Amino acid sequence: MKLRMLSVVVTALMATSAYADDHQEGVYLGVFGDYYKADWENSRDAAGVTVDDSMGWGAELGYRFSKYWSARLEYADMDFDLSGLRSDSVDGDRIGIDGLYHFNGGPFYALFGLKSIDVFDNNTFANVGAGYRHHFSDNFAANFETAIYQGVDRGYTDVGAKLGINYFFGGASSSKPVEPAPAPQPEPVAVVAAPVDTDKDGIYDMDDQCANTPMSDAVDAQGCTLYEDKEVTVSLLVRFPNNNSSVSQQYLNDIQAVVSFLNEHPETTVVLEGHTSAVGKADYNKWLSKKRADAVAKQLIEKGIDEMRITTVGYGEERLKNTDDSAQAHAENRRVEAKVKSVERVKVKR
Repeated sequence: MKLRMLSVVVTALMATSAYADDHQEGVYLGVFGDYYKADWENSRDAAGVTVDDSMGWGAELGYRFSKYWSARLEYADMDFDLSGLRSDSVDGDRIGIDGLYHFNGGPFYALFGLKSIDVFDNNTFANVGAGYRHHFSDNFAANFETAIYQGVDRGYTDVGAKLGINYFFGGASSSKPVEPAPAPQPEPVAVVAAPVDTDKDGIYDMDDQCANTPMSDAVDAQGCTLYEDKEVTVSLLVRFPNNNSSVSQQYLNDIQAVVSFLNEHPETTVVLEGHTSAVGKADYNKWLSKKRADAVAKQLIEKGIDEMRITTVGYGEERLKNTDDSAQAHAENRRVEAKVKSVERVKVKR
């Protein structure tokens, strides 16, 4: 309950703080109320006695060396509650030294030190903690802090809290607001025109070496249309009746497609491969298959294809497509085949 009241007080002080920096170098003197929570059992000079909490007061003398560091000497008069004796309390005192580190030179600080507490017997403690100091004026301030105490002689672990008032000797605190320097006049800023991409291909005009690229085309770093090589082919299959080399009218459109492809790709040539079924003599079939290939070649030449671009080969029955001995298999084998390939350079689409 006592510790809770101290916390309420320091919270109120923090809420009304008007100083962002309590840096005030020099000597200061402080007095404080002190709460110390102990739980010591079987002290050396008081067997069977438990030392409990203490409420007391104290004084401290400190010196602020710089924005970040200060040190102090401390004395506290303590009144401990007891368990296990007729008397329910005992006097004690605490003396010690602390170093304080002030975060960014502001009101919050961390502390560390050594203390000697004398009650029944003398025990040495190392302590660490944190605090807050609020300045009412250049010389007066209130502070609140709490710390953990760890016994060096014996394994006691205690906590304590202090609420105090400090008086700083010396001149005005550096925590007062400083008039800000006048803001420098801004330098004139040159206005630069935004870059333009007229053909909307993602390359600004200043870097675009190919103006007005179609929106459907992918482009390179210079804004020019990207191309890729693509293989294109055309195939031809012409079938023949038994023992016949005449080209049926039904295949003229297919032959025209080959003619158009050859005209579009003048670097290409075509090999016409003639075949027969396995019916009849092999020598005769060889002659017949060549005659069939020549008949298709004649159609290409009549439609304007240079005969130097055409090669005819007769395989006879050497390359049967269907090896069955049936009318359907023989019909499949009586044929002329061709396949023409070329590589086109085509646009890459976005």
